Order: sequence, then C-alpha cells, then structure tokens
Amino acid sequence: MTGSDDPAEFRLAYVPGATPAKWVRIWRERLPSIPLTLVAVETPESADLVASGGAEAGLLRMPVDKTRFNAIPLYAETTVVVVPKDHLITAADEVTLADLADEIVLHPLDDPFEWEQLPGKPAFERPATTADAVELVAAGIGVLIVPQSLARLHHRKDLTYRPVGDAPESRMGLVWPAGDTSDLVEQFIGIVRGRTVNSSRGQSPAEVEAARARSGRGKQGAGGKGSSKGSSGKAGAGAPKGGSAKGSARGGAGKGAAKSGGSSAGARRGKPRRKG
Repeated sequence: MTGSDDPAEFRLAYVPGATPAKWVRIWRERLPSIPLTLVAVETPESADLVASGGAEAGLLRMPVDKTRFNAIPLYAETTVVVVPKDHLITAADEVTLADLADEIVLHPLDDPFEWEQLPGKPAFERPATTADAVELVAAGIGVLIVPQSLARLHHRKDLTYRPVGDAPESRMGLVWPAGDTSDLVEQFIGIVRGRTVNSSRGQSPAEVEAARARSGRGKQGAGGKGSSKGSSGKAGAGAPKGGSAKGSARGGAGKGAAKSGGSSAGARRGKPRRKG
C-alpha cells in the first residue's frame, strides 16, 4: 500500500445504473475528514477515466482489461427487455431471446453487453446512447435489452420491461488501476466487502489519517475537529472499539475506576457511622 500517495479526497467514478449510496454513507461515517467525491461517467469512457487518474477507483461494468486494472466483482444484474406497455410481450412474466426473433432490437453505442450474436432484427442505425434508444422504444421503433438498473433509470410511464431468461448478464465491479493499491482504495475495498473497522485487513481510519498527516496533505483534517468526530464514541462506526473518548471513559472508569470509586464512597459513608 502507498499511504503517502493518497490524495486529500477519494474520487469514486460510477457508471449509469450503479448504486454507490450505501457505501458512500459508510465511508463518510468512518472517514469524515476525507471527502468522497462521486464522479458520474458514461460506460464507454469509464475505464479511461480511472486509468488516467480522474478517479481513484470506479464502480464499472465488467469485464475490464486485467493488464490495466485490478477488479473485484460485486454483483450481476437481471437483464430485461424494455417495451411499450401495450406490447404483446407484456402478457408474459419472462421471455427468451427467441421470443424477440421478429422484433427490431436496438443496439446503442453504449450497450453494456458483449454479444456473440445480436438478438432480433437489427435497426437501420445504432442509437448513440441508451437514453436515445429508450426514446425510440417509446416511439414504437423497436425494443431494447438492458440491465434492470438502466430500465429503472430511464423509466417512463408509457414503457415497461420483462426479464429475459437466457440473455447475458451485466456484472458490476470495483475497479482501480493495476499496481500498488493506495490506503484509501483499501479502505473502500473493505467497505464494499463488509469489513468492520476492527478487521485485520487494511488500515484503521486513525492509521489512514496518520498516513495523510505524514504526507503533508490534510493535516488539519487529520488532527482537527473532523478527526475527533471520526474517533469519538458518538460516531460508532468511525473508530475501533476502545479507541474512542467515550470508549476510553467507559473502559477506564468502568471496571478499574469503579473499584476505587466504590471504596471511596464506602469510606465517606463509613465516617458518619463511626461518629455515631
């Protein structure tokens, strides 16, 4: 890992349909003094953005070039066909590619699938984007096969979709440049994998803050108000157990101090009895 190379913020690219909100929330709880900036990017440009340093990592559609990137597969999406609400396909709960043989299937330039053979009949020309293809579906020009997240993203009241049982899946992954993995990328890997702050993998938030301080960037955030929040008992997930002010108070004043406190209280209570 290369903590000294970490920037003052963590930039996370994401393609249309990706849902980083949960992981972003956890990041901000654990590392409140290190901003996480979301960078929206279209699928065709996403790999080049991460490779060029426009983002430290990205939630991108797989596969990616393994010679250029490290990647962790995250999940696969259901594939659906988008059709007008009055289309005959809507009579079925699920369809197959064979059911689309007589349909004009639109194939936008940002299509996330790698088809061995395109289904249905080809359109006269390829739409530039998925959004453009959805407009053509609404106009009755053809149908569109997409990951379910994109069908939801481009939802229209006059359109609906059905699962395509034998279509390829679109897989989402966490992607970052090949080579050394920075401390901040390690932190995000831990979050998406569900590691706790006490996990033996990677660095604790306090160690990440220290690395940033040593690099000469973000010293105020590493030792100021934001860091105090990140390591306080109130933040909970922001610091390891026993490392917070509240945790230390409970640990020190709980068992050890309770004994001395109890004996002192007993001595105070004993004086009136001896006088009596």
